Amino acid sequence: MASQAVPFLTPEQYLDIEREAEYKSEYWRGEMFDMSGATRSHNVIAFNTVGQLREQLRLKSCEGYGSDMRVFVPKAGLYTYPDVTVVCGPPQFLDGQHDTLLNPAMIIEVLSPSTEAYDRGLKFERYRSIDSLRQYLLLAQDRVQADLYTRQEASQWLFTSASRLEDFLDLDSVGCRLSLAECYEKVEIPA
Repeated sequence: MASQAVPFLTPEQYLDIEREAEYKSEYWRGEMFDMSGATRSHNVIAFNTVGQLREQLRLKSCEGYGSDMRVFVPKAGLYTYPDVTVVCGPPQFLDGQHDTLLNPAMIIEVLSPSTEAYDRGLKFERYRSIDSLRQYLLLAQDRVQADLYTRQEASQWLFTSASRLEDFLDLDSVGCRLSLAECYEKVEIPA
């Protein structure tokens, strides 16, 4: 059986399709990739994290977005939907639609078994090419585990890890502090 060729899409074609679509898709190098649904734990962790950030960002010049804000990574040609994104200062958008952010200061991904290797590897490599990005946080959903990468001088990244509910993470890039107990509130962690 012959495989069917996947048509190459330009970024403009992708955006036209995506803006009318019922479901989100990521885009890279001419191809669209469907995004599957997330588990309850994934959603609760993302919601809890957004809740903490919302309260702390209220009186700052930063604003946060949930998983419906598309981020464009120009140097990689990637259009993607992080679980949580924060921008500080005026947000910059790809065009007048205001649905594709160009200058995130922080990106948070809640890890799924099917995407963990990608989120830690190639996706992080692509995110690092965003000049405005200062921090990248990965939150596991099957255990209490937070891995924070903070940009240093000379394109180096400092790694900080936390794995106890009583731990806090300082998100200096956006002037916030996350409680792991609050991130994982109401999440059933397997023994």
